[in-house]
Amino acid sequence: MDRLASFGNDPFDKPPCRGCSSHLTEPYIKCAECGPSPFLLCLQCFTKGFEYKKHESDHKYEIMTSDFPVLEPGWTAQEEMSLLEAVMDCGFGNWQDVAYQMRTKTKEECESHYMKNFIHNPLFSSTLLSLRKTKDSRFAEGAIPFKPTDDPPRPTFDSVLSRDMAGYMPARADFMEEFDNYAEWDLKDIDFVDDDSDILRALKLSVVDIYHSRLRERQRRKKVIRDHGLINLRKFQMLERCYPKEVQELNDVMRRFARVVGPVEHDKFIESHALEFELRREIRRLQEYRKAGIKSFCSAKVYERSKRMREEERRKRTMLCDVLQYIQDGRACQQWLSKQAAIDAGITPAVTTITVSATGRRSAPPLNLTGLPGTEKLNEREKELCQVVRLVPGAYLEYKQALLNECRRQGGLRLAQARALIKIDVNKTRKIYDFLIKEGYITKA
Repeated sequence: MDRLASFGNDPFDKPPCRGCSSHLTEPYIKCAECGPSPFLLCLQCFTKGFEYKKHESDHKYEIMTSDFPVLEPGWTAQEEMSLLEAVMDCGFGNWQDVAYQMRTKTKEECESHYMKNFIHNPLFSSTLLSLRKTKDSRFAEGAIPFKPTDDPPRPTFDSVLSRDMAGYMPARADFMEEFDNYAEWDLKDIDFVDDDSDILRALKLSVVDIYHSRLRERQRRKKVIRDHGLINLRKFQMLERCYPKEVQELNDVMRRFARVVGPVEHDKFIESHALEFELRREIRRLQEYRKAGIKSFCSAKVYERSKRMREEERRKRTMLCDVLQYIQDGRACQQWLSKQAAIDAGITPAVTTITVSATGRRSAPPLNLTGLPGTEKLNEREKELCQVVRLVPGAYLEYKQALLNECRRQGGLRLAQARALIKIDVNKTRKIYDFLIKEGYITKA
């Protein structure tokens, strides 16, 4: 049995077990006779003697593991790879974060091992070369042949599918118009000749480096679009509409940070906030039940049914108030009834003409006071006045208090003084003044 290394940290990078389809964790078994695609088994399926098609339980096998030293004892191949990845992520010299990411070595151990074997080791280049040769030879023996898949879609230019995919061409994995689409124009006239001076050659190399950086930015943006599934923007927007409005607003704000984290992490973040929103809504509903004295879900169902009935009754009362405000005007009432009959019959109601009184002025219907603040402070006669004058209760109460204070200060009040005090329509002021005189709130001067 050979002990071969599998340097991948992520179990999702390896094919699943052929027996139970679970993700493989080291150590696992690779059949040495089945090929060319690798036949991998977990230890549980291997001990059961799993057989499938040409694979038999007595075939030669290899134990795939990275639990063996490479550069020095005490450091396995998996830990070597973890150290290199941690240094790449956290930066050279940031040994505290490197040790935190590795979790198996201390800060001093990470620093001394890296400096000894990767910085001050003169044979390190040859060690890397031997590891590369071993890896290439191992993959050359079990190379996986290319098998063409289904033919990708090839939308025509300016078609509906092409517009939906933002000009993306799946067969080429490119866009019709790339990011920084004219970056190559800066290179079309550059030509390296032997007669170039050192400064001119350095300038040309700088232009090439700038072009490479623009290409890397183009590839980075393309990778973000592919990883996050943003090619078909319409489908992406339809998926976003499945969330509540609050979660959609959060998604709009956090979308700019999607490029920093991976697509899975970003989706988990949005899903967790959607779950938090659902939990908060459920908590508010339960708190409403508790406030109403409900202690069982059976009572909660009765409460919800009664609540819907109350809302329906409130809606009907509002509709009745809308009807009652037209009763004083017969023609407007008839027009409203005709309009409702047309709506019930599924016919678009015709535009009704505006009723005009004999004096040539429009007759406005009485004001609906339902739900207006201050209505509960009025008596029936004051409500009738506000409806006829079409004055909201809050404004009426302010005008009434101002007139009462002025009458009390002067011992009486005239109509001219009331009109000077209240800057509204003079006809409305006269009706308010006459009403207060009739009810005995104020006296004439």
